[in-house]
Amino acid sequence: MKRLTALCLILLACASAVQAASTPATAPAPSCDRECLRSMLTATLYAFLKHDTSKLPLSDNVRVTEDAIEKPLAKVGLVKTVTRLRGYRQDFVDERAGMATAASVVEEVGAPVLLVVRLKVVDQKITEMELVATRSRADGLIFNIDGLSAPSEVMNYAPPLEQLPTREEAIRIALKYPEGLNAAKTFADVNAPFTPIAYRYENGQIMAGPDCKFAPGCENIATQSLAIFKRLGKVTTRVVGVDERMGIVLLRLNWGVREPTGDQLTAFEAFKVYDGKIHAVEAFIRILPFELAKGGWD
Repeated sequence: MKRLTALCLILLACASAVQAASTPATAPAPSCDRECLRSMLTATLYAFLKHDTSKLPLSDNVRVTEDAIEKPLAKVGLVKTVTRLRGYRQDFVDERAGMATAASVVEEVGAPVLLVVRLKVVDQKITEMELVATRSRADGLIFNIDGLSAPSEVMNYAPPLEQLPTREEAIRIALKYPEGLNAAKTFADVNAPFTPIAYRYENGQIMAGPDCKFAPGCENIATQSLAIFKRLGKVTTRVVGVDERMGIVLLRLNWGVREPTGDQLTAFEAFKVYDGKIHAVEAFIRILPFELAKGGWD
């Protein structure tokens, strides 16, 4: 009986070992999950509001840029000037990359500012902080703060998991946008898969989609003429991150030199992608000197 029991225990141990070897290892959880990343954004915005960044979990070698100029966080103007956080804040969270970005509206002594904050987090520490502030039409060509009173319903719709693309597919679809800007007369020419009611906002102003009044033909983003973009020159693209749960790809676009000033149009552009289609584009634009436009983050 003892021999039989011992034999059974050996067989059970072998079976367990075989099962463990055949079971795929699960990916390790990110050191800072979705809510952790969102809380880092919140802490950063409130640190600006309180004019005190001493409690932020910064890495020893944190890199900070304000409007593409690298500087110590203590020298960032926004740390001293923000006096209120308004109701608009749109977050883009990339858990896999440890990246979080917020497009928000803040105030400097009553004057509204469209502020984009991008953070990179490693081991619960902020290693990168990219800040871009647009304060007027002179800063961004368009400045419709009334259109940024609350985050849009479309961007904050959580698609069913079966409708979400893979990370790679989402990026491929979003990159149809700069491909069209560089090489086509319309986005339809490069088969950019916009839905019939897709829209594009720029700094709170609708510039394409069913409600667009900007120019003839802008009601359909897929067939809208891209001639106006051609005057801005060739666009270069950086993939900032992918919010895989919400189906959002965030790109950083930089256009060529604008005449006669030599400044460059830059934008954080968010693409809502699910069910194989682009449902919305929301852009946050800033004009920067040509030599600063890429911000050194490529």
